[in-house]
Amino acid sequence: MVLSGTIVNALAISGGTLAGLFFKRGFKENIREITNQGLGLSVMFIGISTTLSGLLNPASKPILFIISLVLGGILGEMMRIESHLEHLGDRLKERMGEGHGRVSEAFVTATLIYCVGSMAILGSLQSGLHDSHEILYAKSILDGICSVILASTLGIGVLFSAIPVLIYQGGMTLLASFIGPYATDEIIREISTVGGILIFGIGLNLLEIRRIRTGNFLPALLIPPLWLILMHQLGR
Repeated sequence: MVLSGTIVNALAISGGTLAGLFFKRGFKENIREITNQGLGLSVMFIGISTTLSGLLNPASKPILFIISLVLGGILGEMMRIESHLEHLGDRLKERMGEGHGRVSEAFVTATLIYCVGSMAILGSLQSGLHDSHEILYAKSILDGICSVILASTLGIGVLFSAIPVLIYQGGMTLLASFIGPYATDEIIREISTVGGILIFGIGLNLLEIRRIRTGNFLPALLIPPLWLILMHQLGR
């Protein structure tokens, strides 16, 4: 089945979330606080290392990276993406009642971590083009473990990240024959570079160092592929 890898990935996230919520019940406040700090530091390290690995590549385009963040942030601010996500999270929290953590923050945090990166792109293309799911199965294990930690800290909002994973990876899998020729190493690198800095921003939020509206920067992920594809079509 061509979507097996994506479905397993979504189930791993769901299972990891439920396990994290179960373990969360036995955590004292000081344990939750130190877990949140450890998670924030880890997320910041993952984000900055991902960004630096892209920027330090001789073929990288630092100007495109800057333009993507600035223009993407402006577009996201105009669209009020973060506000809409927070509103959705508040509505979900009202339906479920109190005690379920920061739903919108958990949703955005988990979605970016699971969807930004080369494994999501390459794994989806491998599934769609070759009906082979090794990359997504490996990603499922990593995401499942990460879900346990995220859910034990941020709450049930992590569970809803399985939906964009299904849509994002499933969509790329089904459209792999069309997307494949455009998913060059250059495009994947530039998307990961921008995504890495958004993950770093999530780390800042988790540690409460500075409030970054990461949701408003989501359009920044679309600018590198659109720009590089346009330049390729123009022969530049």
